[in-house]
Amino acid sequence: MEMAYSHEVSSCGFWPGGSAEGSFYSYAYPEPSGFSAWPIAPEGASYDEELKEFILPYAAVRTAEDPDAVLLTFLQSSYEAAAVLGGWDRVALERGGAAPLRARRRGDEYLDEAERESFPASDPHADWAG
Repeated sequence: MEMAYSHEVSSCGFWPGGSAEGSFYSYAYPEPSGFSAWPIAPEGASYDEELKEFILPYAAVRTAEDPDAVLLTFLQSSYEAAAVLGGWDRVALERGGAAPLRARRRGDEYLDEAERESFPASDPHADWAG
């Protein structure tokens, strides 16, 4: 457990609290200066001063026209806040360098044929790539 927070971290997940149906959350540790003021997206997401994390109510995702895109936007936006404000070495941390991450699911329009070939079925991260 000593090593759990030995480096900066951006953490996210689902929590049954924060709203009537639960909420998605995202936080950075240590929290970089300016994190709470980051222009978080999408609409409906906000920073909770008490919890010290961004919150996106489940209902905002559930009722969205494109729930996957809404959730991904939240996760990407909060990661960007941590990485940019924390001065992270994104080239060393992310596939493809410092370009923003995008959801790329095998078979979706997000991937062209060449990109699809680069994610073999045995790759545990084949559905999510940066």
